[in-house]
Amino acid sequence: NFLYFGTDVHYAADLFPFSSSLDRLHYSEAEGREAPLSACLEAARMAGGNTLQAALLVSLSLMLAEGTNPGFVGRITGRGLDYARQEGVAVLQRELARIELPDFSGSFQVLVLGDINYRFHSLKIQSFRLPSSTIVPVPSGGLKVSITDAFAEVLGEWQWRNWLASDHGSFDVKIEGLSISVGLKLGNDSAGRLTADTSACSTHISSVQVHIDGTWSWLYNLFDSQIESTLREAMEDQICQVVSSSVSSRLEPYLQTLPVTAKIDKVSGIDYSLVGPPVATSDSLDLGLKGEFFSLAHRSAAPFEPPALPFPVDHDRMLYFGASSYLFNTAGYVYYQAGALTYDITDDMIPKESKLRLNTSSFGPLVPQ
Repeated sequence: NFLYFGTDVHYAADLFPFSSSLDRLHYSEAEGREAPLSACLEAARMAGGNTLQAALLVSLSLMLAEGTNPGFVGRITGRGLDYARQEGVAVLQRELARIELPDFSGSFQVLVLGDINYRFHSLKIQSFRLPSSTIVPVPSGGLKVSITDAFAEVLGEWQWRNWLASDHGSFDVKIEGLSISVGLKLGNDSAGRLTADTSACSTHISSVQVHIDGTWSWLYNLFDSQIESTLREAMEDQICQVVSSSVSSRLEPYLQTLPVTAKIDKVSGIDYSLVGPPVATSDSLDLGLKGEFFSLAHRSAAPFEPPALPFPVDHDRMLYFGASSYLFNTAGYVYYQAGALTYDITDDMIPKESKLRLNTSSFGPLVPQ
């Protein structure tokens, strides 16, 4: 019995069964699908030829099933992930603009002038733009974020000197054709919160153009390739460091602040912690949540197990949600145990003009002899 909602709501009857058959579906970890419990028992008997062994195998299956099936599921499709991409890339762009590039120096030899010692310092990123990006789920890998055609502008100071003369001035660098590829591994911690870690990062810069101002700026043409190569390596190294740092110091701490339970009223709360790591497919990111109501006065396990809840097959909308009967059953159980579903009606609550009274005269015909 499931309830799915995204754009449309699909309703299945009998959402409040408070009892379940022994032959409920359980989750088969080996095959990744549901199978009737009786079929599992029969298979175990055939395999071992021993009823006790079969019972132990079934008990193990139930232990594996316990807590695995979600009461609530969510699906984030490519359109939903695209919204998250926009927010994430905006944060990353601000972080990349704060990159601190190191000073660098060196020397080269020029006829007549001899050894020239140079130094580039006070490098500062003037702008950083990430105009094109994509995010796609990677089966068994999490998420992959790709940024292309990014560009940046760097300003700084330079100087050179030798035994004969010296000069200094400013320079600007245009970095174009910058691409960044980042892999994000998603999981869940013991509290059921979402976790994220950088699984891979690579960068590539297609073009670095340096323009130098100064009386002797023509000297730059003698070692331009060396300067451009140094700037390219420094930028590529810093970008992946910033990406990893942003995930570990900003994204992960933020995820740890997200609650996994919420108070509904004075009687109950709801637990929507993850029952397992998110599952990435080629089209979406699927989340299995506990989806369980619990008593605020005394939290205890529900006396029934969540049934298997398949994910919806649609991918057209940004988000899809699904709820099994377990969500509603736990709500009914909690409120019933708290006495919230009990209401006493006495005769003095009935209007005096009513012919129906709360006595045996009125209800006698309804009571079987």
